Amino acid sequence: MRNSVLFFVVACAGVGLAGGAFAFDEKIFDDKSGTVNGQSSPWEVFQFGFSAYKSGHKDQAVEAYRYAAENGQLGATWKLARMYAEGDGVARNDYEAFKFFREIADQDVEPGSPEESYVSDALFALGTYWKNGIPNSPVTADPAAAQEYYMRAAATYRNPKAQFEIGNMFLRGEGVKASVRQAGRWFQLAAEKGHAGAQATLGNLLFQSGKVVRGLAMMTAALERAAPVDQPWIRGMQEEAFALAGEADRRTAIALAQDILNDNSH
Repeated sequence: MRNSVLFFVVACAGVGLAGGAFAFDEKIFDDKSGTVNGQSSPWEVFQFGFSAYKSGHKDQAVEAYRYAAENGQLGATWKLARMYAEGDGVARNDYEAFKFFREIADQDVEPGSPEESYVSDALFALGTYWKNGIPNSPVTADPAAAQEYYMRAAATYRNPKAQFEIGNMFLRGEGVKASVRQAGRWFQLAAEKGHAGAQATLGNLLFQSGKVVRGLAMMTAALERAAPVDQPWIRGMQEEAFALAGEADRRTAIALAQDILNDNSH
């Protein structure tokens, strides 16, 4: 998440978790009825929800987030969406998550605003739901709809995950006319923000276009920084390219990859 969300987490940690009593404040939450009293401001209830969540009382957090969301707290709507999407404190329900994300995406939030990260993430989530569909729901796979949501996240909010997906759609011609040039443009934007998948795929495109050393180096550096879930496919791509390259190019690429990693660590 971006700086605005980090600010929110730090603020809540300072205010909501300062004392354990806050998480069970009777003025905010009626423990007997299991509901929010409704006499506090939506922001106070939102803070309470965060404190309850961190304390492991996710049932109280859900009630607090619902109240805050119904009263205009976009962050609370986002938390509910994420909880349903991940089955975190509630039974997983992708369609329920989809509806909360759609509420967020419908908001008119300017880039750079404190709520930008919520909208950016919601747009990306909606793009993925439309890309894959949601079983037993009205949301069926629709590449054009997926492209629309990914594009909003990628172009308006510069979301690197969405930029990577847009690059893949151009590369494969999914929902758009295939274009390696356009794909490379979006991969480059995501790669500049440290997206390992975009760096690896861009490196592979460079390798295939004849820029062997640079391509190998980018794939190698991407593999080093990739999350565990992405390492297998990036490793397969990198090893296949290495097998085709000459020994001198391999050595040079390994040294260049280390330079890339060192530059990005500063």
